[in-house]
Amino acid sequence: MQDLTVALVQSSLIWENTEANLALFDEKLSGLKTDTHLILLPEMFNTGFSMNPVKIAETPNGRSFTWLKQKSREFDCVISGSILTEVDGKYYNRLYWMHPDGKFDYYDKHHLFRMGEEHQVFTAGMQRPLFLVKGWKIFPFICYDLRFPVWMKNRFQNETYNYDLIVGVANWPAVRQNAWKQLLVARSVENQAYLAAVNRVGEDGNGHFHAGDSCIIDPLGQIIGQTDSGKENIITATLSYKMLQDYRRQFPVGCDWDEFILKGFSD
Repeated sequence: MQDLTVALVQSSLIWENTEANLALFDEKLSGLKTDTHLILLPEMFNTGFSMNPVKIAETPNGRSFTWLKQKSREFDCVISGSILTEVDGKYYNRLYWMHPDGKFDYYDKHHLFRMGEEHQVFTAGMQRPLFLVKGWKIFPFICYDLRFPVWMKNRFQNETYNYDLIVGVANWPAVRQNAWKQLLVARSVENQAYLAAVNRVGEDGNGHFHAGDSCIIDPLGQIIGQTDSGKENIITATLSYKMLQDYRRQFPVGCDWDEFILKGFSD
């Protein structure tokens, strides 16, 4: 299995302005190396985390979706970020996983942030998909999902790990930034997997400030790539599949993981 190069685009977002944000990311991505395999953009990268779906929601195949297709083809890699998406009158915080050939997968955010009344406006996704890039098995999460270790738990069955890499996109505010940093390391260590997570920076339309602290973490919990806190920044790191496999063989915690069933879901 080849190594995987991941890029995180930590950026401020322009409140509820899709065209301005897409132009912003056009500029930011213009200097990115073309040998990247996966590009991650923040949660609701095209609008910021707004609770105003009537104004900002897009239907599938909308403007931002089409932009993702263009960028994936341009960079010949997978590009991912979430878009508020309307389907049959329901609103989903939907992470798209766009391939260069135009094929895509998606994950709808399952844990909706009730303290911000997200659950009153959006609909929770009910699937736990795994994505693939260059043979790597990848588990996605969106922001608040990070707080739920059972939801994100890896499995070891028939001498095989369920996934190799966790990826996340977020609008996680600075007031809870310590939890963000601690939980990212915990999710990586407890699942014996790499983790890459991108968060926005700057102040949103509700006056919430975001510090970013996007990072890439190896299975030992060591940070191998990190953005400058509070600043717009792009970082890349190459993940070693051999290192992952060697570590799992040398320290096979997965053999002793507890078996469990998540009601209503299957892997």
